[in-house]
Amino acid sequence: MTQRKPTAKATRFVRKTNKARRFLLSIFTAAVVGLQATSCSFTPGVGPAAARTPSSTATSFATCPQHFAGGRPPITPKAPKLRELCFDGFAVLHSGNTKTPIYVAQRLNRQMLQDGQGIKRTDRFYADARLPAAERAELEDYKGSGWSRGHMAPAGDMGTPEAKAQSFSLANMVPQDAKQNGGPWSKIEEDTRKYVMRARGDVYVITGPVFEPGAQTIGAGRVVVPSHVFKLIYDPSTGKSWAHWQENSPLATVGRPISYEEVVSRTKIELLPGFALRD
Repeated sequence: MTQRKPTAKATRFVRKTNKARRFLLSIFTAAVVGLQATSCSFTPGVGPAAARTPSSTATSFATCPQHFAGGRPPITPKAPKLRELCFDGFAVLHSGNTKTPIYVAQRLNRQMLQDGQGIKRTDRFYADARLPAAERAELEDYKGSGWSRGHMAPAGDMGTPEAKAQSFSLANMVPQDAKQNGGPWSKIEEDTRKYVMRARGDVYVITGPVFEPGAQTIGAGRVVVPSHVFKLIYDPSTGKSWAHWQENSPLATVGRPISYEEVVSRTKIELLPGFALRD
């Protein structure tokens, strides 16, 4: 029996049929892979794209050791409602009791400060959504309180637009006397930057509030007002450290710095654990 040669029309039909089958098979395969990824709790974005996730989303100091001297965070007395927050330019140990930082840690150097020159402040304060609502300050708490929203890590220290914008998180704020904040405390911040510009390398800065029993609170959220604020500066290239200590009051003035041992005694926080320091 003589086999008939397929016509051109039949050949085109077979090709179209095979192409359709391949297309349907690819859809089915993709669906199976997607289902497997979902069932295995696959997290989209793992890889290079995930590395671009802003550090401001992190809630563990393990993800931002660069903000601490030797990668070691301060050691604080045990307390409830303490939460670790990482930002691009600083790290915060936050208290859900006071609704303020316990301390804010930074690594600064000349290049960072130079990079930040000319970047405008956003002045867009915001409540930090990473904190539970019952543990965070809200914008309404400060409104009409008579207290300013005082940065612990200053916007003027930040080297990128993102870091500067993040510095306006209320997790980085304490209720601060406006005159003290804009006067002697501002001078301390500026003097710290001047020192960093002269330093040979990285300088580590830890800033925080100090509270007295029965302290005043503001707002419906009862954000606690500190009696004092402190700023510790540590230069690893020289091994030297010193701390500024100021009353949160319109009568505050810039006084002589105190020693590392003295600020640790007053705050009860081991701010630079494991370091041999010189005053």
